[in-house]
Amino acid sequence: MEIHIGSRVADVTLVKKDGNQVSLLVDGKPYDVDIVMAENGSCSILHEGNSFNAEVIRGEGDKSYDVNMFYRSYRVDIVDTQAKYLRMKRGGEEEQDNKIVAPMPGKIVKIPVNKGDKLKAGDIAVVLEAMKMQSNFKVTSDCTVRDILVNEGDAVNANQELILLDIENVE
Repeated sequence: MEIHIGSRVADVTLVKKDGNQVSLLVDGKPYDVDIVMAENGSCSILHEGNSFNAEVIRGEGDKSYDVNMFYRSYRVDIVDTQAKYLRMKRGGEEEQDNKIVAPMPGKIVKIPVNKGDKLKAGDIAVVLEAMKMQSNFKVTSDCTVRDILVNEGDAVNANQELILLDIENVE
């Protein structure tokens, strides 16, 4: 996943989690940390014998936080794979394309729609699992499912078309 910390952008991958022991890759560099979260939003992190304390406050969005540590504050935004893919593909534009394409290789976990279904903006069209994470692919405009090109359980390649859509014109 991509994490924005102020103006810095980091690529973070969870390698392994066993209780409080967490192995991460941050921009390709491995980190093994011990993380303990308290109910009040404080967090204690132990890394290579150094202890760090942070206060984590949930921001306006589901994946937005204010992190306070060492008399400094950071705005942290977590960008999931679907949001990152849509931003890259459309350059930030929110207009729905006439197809849903796999952003990376993975497995089709669920297809909650059928050919001919009318979808509203925000409806989930397909669920893809990649790197042990499931991503819900939602439509951003009202549309109709023209064709479904894959089945649940199928392995798919990056850039493979999954579902074709007919977009409703809004005027």
